[in-house]
Amino acid sequence: MSTNTDRIRLGFIGVANQGILNLKAFWKLDDDCVVRAVCDVDSRHLDAAKALVDEHNGDSSCRAFHDFRDLNRWDGIDAVVITTPDHWHTAMAIDAARAGKDIYLEKPLTLFVYEGRRLCQVIKETGRILQTGSQQRSAEEFRRACELVRNGCLGKIKWIEVQIPPNNKTCEPTWSPEPPPPELDYDFWLGPAPAAEYHPQRCHYQFRFIRDYSGGQVTNFGAHHLDIVQWALGMDESGPVEVWGDGEFPTSGLFNTATRVDFGLRYANGVEVRCITGASKVVFHGAKGTLDVKRGKLVTDPESLADAELPSNAVRLYHSDNHQADFLNSIRTRKDPICSVETGHRSATCCHLANIAMLLKRRLQWDPVAECFPTDAEANAMLTRPYRKPWTL
Repeated sequence: MSTNTDRIRLGFIGVANQGILNLKAFWKLDDDCVVRAVCDVDSRHLDAAKALVDEHNGDSSCRAFHDFRDLNRWDGIDAVVITTPDHWHTAMAIDAARAGKDIYLEKPLTLFVYEGRRLCQVIKETGRILQTGSQQRSAEEFRRACELVRNGCLGKIKWIEVQIPPNNKTCEPTWSPEPPPPELDYDFWLGPAPAAEYHPQRCHYQFRFIRDYSGGQVTNFGAHHLDIVQWALGMDESGPVEVWGDGEFPTSGLFNTATRVDFGLRYANGVEVRCITGASKVVFHGAKGTLDVKRGKLVTDPESLADAELPSNAVRLYHSDNHQADFLNSIRTRKDPICSVETGHRSATCCHLANIAMLLKRRLQWDPVAECFPTDAEANAMLTRPYRKPWTL
C-alpha cells in the first residue's frame, strides 16, 4: 500500500459483484487514491467489503455505512463510486453531487431518460465531476475504431451492426414470495422502485432482468456498444431521430426484460443501426470496407484498413488508457473525463429508446434536442415514472 498522503479518498456505494471489481480496479492506482468507506444495504456484502479494504489498507479505519446519504455527507471522502442497481443510480448520484462529492457512476447512467437530463442539470449546477463507467472508451481498440470511422477511412458508413449477448440468467415460470433474509434491508434496496414482494432472484445481480430496476441486456451490454456507436458518429451530445424494434419478452416468471432483441436506430445523417441478440461486438459497414470491433480485438476487411495512417489534421479522440485513472485525473484538473455525464446520458438514452420501441412494437420519431417523442404520448409516458415515497428525484 502506498503511503502518499495526498491521495484522493474514495467511498464505495454497492460492494458486491461489479462493486468489488471496481474496488480492485482502483486499488491498482494506490499511489493516487485510497478507499476510506464502503456502503451497502446487505450486511454480508458490507462486512466482507470492509474486511477486504482493511486487509488491503493494513488497518481497520475503513468506515462502513448502511445509508448512502451518511457516506455522502462524511467529510472523510472526496469522491464516491456507485455500483448499485440501475434504479438507484440517479438518486444516489444527485445526493452525492449536492454533498460536494465527485462521482464514478456505473453504466447505464440511469433507468429513465428524464433521470439522465435531471442528473446532467445537477452536475452542471454543482460543478462536480462525473465519470460514467463505460470503460470501453478507455480501450485502444475502440478508440482506434472510432477514429477510423470519424476520419472516413471506411468511406461513407452504410449501416452499423451491434450484437449483444443473450440473457445469462433464467427463472422459473412461477414464483412465490419469500421473507427477505435478515442481512438485507429489502425496503431500502427497493428504494424509489415500486413496492414488490421479495424473492431472491429479484435482487443483486439478477435485478437487471426486471424492468422496475434495469433494462436487461439492452442497458447492460447495449450501454457499452451503443456508446461506441455514439462516439464513432460524433453524437455524444445528441442521438438518433427514429427508433423501431421488436423482441421476445417472457410471458411468465419474475423476469420481464427482453430475451431476444431486434431494434433499429436512425440518425439525422441517414446512418442506421441494427442491434440484435448475438455475440458482443460492433460492426461498421462502410463503402470502402467493414470494421469489426469487440473487447481486445479489431478486424477490418480489407485488412489494410486497420493500419490506415491518419492525416496530420485528423480528428483525434480523447485518449484514455485507464478509465479509473482518467476519473482521478479529472478530479484534480476539474475537466470533464472521457465519459462525462452528458455522454453517459446520451448513450443510456439510446438503450431506453430501444426498450420503449420493442415494448410498443412500432416506429417512433425522437427529438434529441427536446428529448421527447413529438407525436406519441404513450411513448413519452415511458420516459420517467414517479418515485416511491418518501424518495424523490
